[in-house]
Amino acid sequence: LALVVGNSRYADISPLRNPANDARAMARALRQAGFEVIEKRDVSQKGLRRAVKDFGRRLQDGGIGLFYYAGHGVQVDGRNFLIPVDAEIEAEDHVDVEGVDLNYILARMAGAKNRLNIVVLDACRNNPYASRFRAPSRGLAQTLAPRGTYIAYATAPGAVADDGDGANSIFTSAILDTLARP
Repeated sequence: LALVVGNSRYADISPLRNPANDARAMARALRQAGFEVIEKRDVSQKGLRRAVKDFGRRLQDGGIGLFYYAGHGVQVDGRNFLIPVDAEIEAEDHVDVEGVDLNYILARMAGAKNRLNIVVLDACRNNPYASRFRAPSRGLAQTLAPRGTYIAYATAPGAVADDGDGANSIFTSAILDTLARP
């Protein structure tokens, strides 16, 4: 079972070109690989939290769980937050209220007690709120994954990945190319 999320149309900051395309292409490739896919684009915080909650509940039936996210993500105090399209972040301390903590997602997946979980984060673009933060961090922080969970980042912890010039990000393009090979 896969939950695929692509956030492009942000209300408070500049929109991103590729995440919705990335999610659409990733959902298609995962379906072809045999995954049942829940696909969400341009989701609010409430919508993302509900989708993750439902995803975790459905994972309890067993199998492999895969969470894919493309969009803005930021780190604050060593914690990673995915940014919903309706987030209103005026200062660094708003992130934990307006964003969705990666640990929330990992906990829902781990709570399913299925055999394997994979988390793919194409969310290491520049921090769009850096000018509003007192001490902005670059990229995402390294996260300790629960047992049986593999996390793939678009770039190294603390680094920033390029969105790319094509219809998909560089990272997602590489994943799609790999998934297409026998």
